[in-house]
Amino acid sequence: MKTNLRTHRSIRLKWMAALFFAFGIGNALPAAARYSRADELAITNGARSNREVNFNENWKFFLGDTAAASRPDFADNHWRTLDLPHDWSIEGRPEEANPAGNDGGYYPTGIGWYRKTFDFVPDSRRPETTLYFEGVYMNAEVFVNGHNLGIRPYGYSSFYHDITPYLKAGKNVIAVRVDNSGQKNCRWYTGSGIYRNVKLIRTPKAHFEPWGIGITTEQVNRKTQVEVEATLANRDKDLPVTLLCTVTDLDGHTILTQKETVTLEANRTSKVKLQFPFENAKLWSPETPNLYRMVCCLVPANGEPADTVTTTFGVRHVEYSAEKGLVLNGKAIELNGGCVHHDNGPLGAASYRDAEWRKAQLMKEAGFNAVRTSHNPPAEAFLDACDHLGLLVIDESFDGWRSAKLPKDYSILFDRWWTKDIESMVLRDRNHPSIFCWSIGNEIIERKTPEAALTAYALAGHVRRLDPSRPVTSALAAWDKDWEIYDPLAAAHDIVGYNYMMHKGPSDHERVPSRIMMQTESYPRDAFANWARVNDHSYIIGDFVWTAIDYLGESGIGRFYYKGESEGEHYHRNQFPWHGAYCGDIDLTGLRKPISYYREMLFNPEKKLYMAVKEPTGYYGEIKETLWSVWPTWESWNWPGHEGKDIDVEVYSHYPSVRLYLNDRLIGEKPTTRTQEFKAIFTLPYAPGTLRIVGVENGQETESRTLETAGKPARIRLTADRTEISADGESLVYVIAEITDKQGRVVPNADNLLTFELQGSGTLLATCSADLKDCTAYTAPERKAWKGRAMAVVKSGKEKGRLTLTVTGKGVKKASVRLDVK
Repeated sequence: MKTNLRTHRSIRLKWMAALFFAFGIGNALPAAARYSRADELAITNGARSNREVNFNENWKFFLGDTAAASRPDFADNHWRTLDLPHDWSIEGRPEEANPAGNDGGYYPTGIGWYRKTFDFVPDSRRPETTLYFEGVYMNAEVFVNGHNLGIRPYGYSSFYHDITPYLKAGKNVIAVRVDNSGQKNCRWYTGSGIYRNVKLIRTPKAHFEPWGIGITTEQVNRKTQVEVEATLANRDKDLPVTLLCTVTDLDGHTILTQKETVTLEANRTSKVKLQFPFENAKLWSPETPNLYRMVCCLVPANGEPADTVTTTFGVRHVEYSAEKGLVLNGKAIELNGGCVHHDNGPLGAASYRDAEWRKAQLMKEAGFNAVRTSHNPPAEAFLDACDHLGLLVIDESFDGWRSAKLPKDYSILFDRWWTKDIESMVLRDRNHPSIFCWSIGNEIIERKTPEAALTAYALAGHVRRLDPSRPVTSALAAWDKDWEIYDPLAAAHDIVGYNYMMHKGPSDHERVPSRIMMQTESYPRDAFANWARVNDHSYIIGDFVWTAIDYLGESGIGRFYYKGESEGEHYHRNQFPWHGAYCGDIDLTGLRKPISYYREMLFNPEKKLYMAVKEPTGYYGEIKETLWSVWPTWESWNWPGHEGKDIDVEVYSHYPSVRLYLNDRLIGEKPTTRTQEFKAIFTLPYAPGTLRIVGVENGQETESRTLETAGKPARIRLTADRTEISADGESLVYVIAEITDKQGRVVPNADNLLTFELQGSGTLLATCSADLKDCTAYTAPERKAWKGRAMAVVKSGKEKGRLTLTVTGKGVKKASVRLDVK
């Protein structure tokens, strides 16, 4: 990957020199900034071979604390049996007294224990055994046959342990104590437990280290050059080996092969690099997310078993500058980005592959081409989905540094753990072509201090040592008049992230012409202004709205409310029963809100027409907005009791003008050019019937969209995102339940109580609606529809057959959907 770093590094060096002079050379860098190799890394991303065993099945779980649970002879037969991933917080319900409070969505936290008993057969051909945890929230203390392997506190870092010395032939016991009792420790919903995957990895004595494959691609004289850096371990005597690297397509067809023969020293770790041209490579981009596989095989000369790791990668060439902006494969690209948190809505933090892919798919279908993983490294499956679907990623490390935002947040871990946590992020994720930028923090509290700039240089420097191929950013936010005081901090980054401050861009560009900027968070309602800044200024490469998808925790952000209800922003006071965020372009069930269509249309002129209706203030109450809200606007022409009273119809259009019809009567025609922000509002007396908007170009009517008044609730319509799933015990189906009238039109004000019943070998994991004030547990089989809609999530069992989901509701005809488990 090619980047223009020379100018930015020159600026950084000037700021560093000034800071070092001010503080003295000896004390210039904090102690934690000194580079040291992590003693806990994570498993090579994308490895797909028989060296890995899925270790998610048949764990025992106990909610509570008992020190004796670490002993291998502890009796756990009365504990609950479950499969991972698991989040015990989401199994509870929001309660105002829970210590996680508004930040954590009022969900229960606490301490829990997991135990797994398994039979181990020693294998002289693969004697080395590693235990890998993708994510445990938090303070994961791991025991193997009673041996304490230590604690990994940060709940978003992947980590591993070499458990070879502690295993024995026959029965073995792994115990994990998870402690999320220290509250408050995060500004959003975290979940609690082993919420991501666990793997057992068995390797020969000569093998690839965990995360031991790094792949970079670079354009040299218009030709693609590939470099593979392999980190190799040898737990035996000196050994000649051959490193064989084969590039294949996703169907396994070999494209090219390179090899290198070296001698690995005894009981040492070595690095070996291979460089080779890759002719006619198909490039990766959001429009064409072409992928390849790198199959790396370590073959000992003495006939010992080979170790093989397969890694998915993509070829793309990235440049960035204030003059040209972000250039991908020679073409300028504007980032239409969205921020997301790690939860999966009604599943809580539990990270199922299908849930992670659905999240990325929803973003892609909504027109996003980029995502910021706020404010922590995401699930590996989410990054896999971004690779395959075509979403550019800002991979973010943590929310803060030394100054606390909450009493027990990352600030208490920072000095001891930041190097390891940075390594866990970068080394785990570096081969994903979707990642174009690393982020080292968000809205740092100590941002005005000179020490903050020093810390930024230390963090960014560590990231660049691990991966010099990508730029570094962090999200800066301040509402101070002396904004330029942050210039030394900004200079530590290759790209400067602005949270809600992009209006400062033009003046900053005059002061620092080489600065490359992107808005790392923005208010949803400012979509047009932010698009215009990106569109008009090459040095502003993109905008990331807060947020792309509604999420749990940070309760009440993005809400609108009615006069008489609890007032103010989510951070002003307790907003219970709100237990989540309503600021997303997409709601908790996956339904796009009107603002989503507007944002997509701004960045994609091929999307040309959309219509929705603004809720009249006073209809349910006097509407009050908050900073992250947009005016409540719905795809609804059902406003009973409002007949004859004025109502606003909002239209988004890339046609020169639009015409509005009600019951085939022309209401009027209005322009929808950039001058009008590609938007028109028609005010008319409400009358039931059919509302139709038509695009007009050169005086001719083109495409149209309609809204019809629905009748009374009559039946339930079920739509599954798939009807065939694997009998693997972890595949998911999302089923949308809609309340319709007799003609099949969704009744947008229906709120029927629905009951979900599943028959067959599977599990009803969750039900939900988009109503974030409904405190019914998401594991409950009953759910009140909101705006005519609810959702169920079904997990497959391990037996082939058929599942039948039946949904019933008072006053409406029941419906069923059949799912084949194969």
